[in-house]
Amino acid sequence: MAAVGEEAQLNCQLMQSKDVLQVTWQKLLPEGEKNLATYNKYFGQKVNAGFEEKVEFKCAGLQNSSIVIRKVTEQDEGCYRCLFNTYPEGALTATTCLLLYELHEPILHVGESISPEEAVVSCSATGRPAPTVTLTVPHHNSSRVTNTNGTVTVTTTAVLPRLHGNSTQVGCAVRVLSGPQIEVFTMIPEIRQPSADVCHTGTLRRTRHHRKQLKMIMSPKHL
Repeated sequence: MAAVGEEAQLNCQLMQSKDVLQVTWQKLLPEGEKNLATYNKYFGQKVNAGFEEKVEFKCAGLQNSSIVIRKVTEQDEGCYRCLFNTYPEGALTATTCLLLYELHEPILHVGESISPEEAVVSCSATGRPAPTVTLTVPHHNSSRVTNTNGTVTVTTTAVLPRLHGNSTQVGCAVRVLSGPQIEVFTMIPEIRQPSADVCHTGTLRRTRHHRKQLKMIMSPKHL
């Protein structure tokens, strides 16, 4: 298994030593086999025309052989055959299949909820096949959308309480099949209480204003 755009290495090895004359790598297609590269006992290695920039030998041997496919695309996905031409047994073959996956960086977002005491956390990831998107919190829901290019966008959401005086960390982990896991983290802001000094200042202003009005009302009675 390999990620789109990366290198893929295919390996083939004889379990018992044989007199091998040539090793051939083939791509299996619906219309038949296509030779990619060969390693000959007497003439060495050769990559067939049209594949010089795509395929190279990682290990060129007669008992153990491996090739590297550069910058794999969807066209490289499929099955490959390694063929050992031996004497006197003839051809010994084995088949290996290349499975590709695609996974883009996840997007983790914290938004406002209807209640100021809560926050809505969402994590989205796009890949092929559909990625697994997991938030590090319980009770989350997932939805998916299939895109025109064959990738799938999966979004997982959860509603979380916001704590008074403390921020909370939430994480998101995404993965496709058995590929490497990608993790991202963010913080849910705390709920801030209004400053006590501001409230006290407002009270003083109201009190002074009230006293001023009281003097204006009382002054005519002393005339």
